[in-house]
Amino acid sequence: MEPHPLARPALEAAPLLLGAVFRAGEVAVRITEVEAYHGQGQDPGSHAHRGFTERSASLWGGPGTLYVYLSYGIHRCLNIVCGPEGYASGCLLRSGEVIDGLDVARSRRPTARTDIELAKGPGRLGSALGIELSDDGSSIATPPFSLDLPREPVAGTTGPRVGVSGHAGTDAFPWRFWIADDPTVSAYRAAVSRRRG
Repeated sequence: MEPHPLARPALEAAPLLLGAVFRAGEVAVRITEVEAYHGQGQDPGSHAHRGFTERSASLWGGPGTLYVYLSYGIHRCLNIVCGPEGYASGCLLRSGEVIDGLDVARSRRPTARTDIELAKGPGRLGSALGIELSDDGSSIATPPFSLDLPREPVAGTTGPRVGVSGHAGTDAFPWRFWIADDPTVSAYRAAVSRRRG
């Protein structure tokens, strides 16, 4: 039996996802931007950094498991687990181009001014695909989900991750990968420090 194509460290898996087609039922997205997150104790930006929690339990699943979490209480963010089972690493799908199910995606994202904005950013991507928190722990190999990796690697560029606080959001972690000059790629924003008064 061949090993799962994502059974590798997040930094190796993330570039493979550029140009891949992720489908959730009626809507399919060509992935144009991802972020890599390593496992426990290796990456202060990862939900797995301090160990197993009920919230991040799916990160400890095998490669191809979906890890869905809520950001800012409203955005459903979609990650694909990579590495061996128990390694707790994954790739956040940050942006993409809707290539199938445009009408459905538009109905889910009525505030999008253009089709380019439908899945531009992780929250928008989750909404366009109709991702729910109940999808957490699902497999990309089980309908309504599927993932088709490109036959040949797609050239991309790298830089710091978006909105990650502290050292993990600096140039020391150039773990965001995107297709250069693709209009669906989200804008880079550094993390905002929140002071308590």
